[in-house]
Amino acid sequence: MTDKDYNDCVTQHADGVFRFIVKNLRHEEDARDVVQTAFEKLWRNRAEVEADKSKSYLFTIAYNCMIDHLRKVKRIYLKDEFDANVQVVNKPVNNVKEILEQALARLSETQRSLVMLKDYEGYSYEEIGQITGLNSSQVKVYLHRARLQLKQYLVKVEHVI
Repeated sequence: MTDKDYNDCVTQHADGVFRFIVKNLRHEEDARDVVQTAFEKLWRNRAEVEADKSKSYLFTIAYNCMIDHLRKVKRIYLKDEFDANVQVVNKPVNNVKEILEQALARLSETQRSLVMLKDYEGYSYEEIGQITGLNSSQVKVYLHRARLQLKQYLVKVEHVI
């Protein structure tokens, strides 16, 4: 990969990588650090990377940096408990984006990453497997389970618009 190829890669994929990482980390500054680290690693290894595989390589690096960051920080996100006393009638109109983000937040790190890579970024099962280090069968199973969890959360009465 030449310097020009690297610059093209940054221009084309920076927003997508940032969007993927920030959706998973849910913290913008940490996401910026992870993305910057990923681009730095790509820069250092640009001689070994083919230009046509730079996107996959970049997302793989970013994913691994994100996992390293999560392990390092060991953040604990508390899930909201279901409150049976909540009355749906008096609840304000729900924001679909907010509900989807809440549903994604309930997934494990791996499941959330798989959903983001497949449904938001449009990667194939094989590409996701390469990025995450899972085989395509594992990707399909984990993604199926994640979608079932999303479905169970989204069809609850309190989340229906």
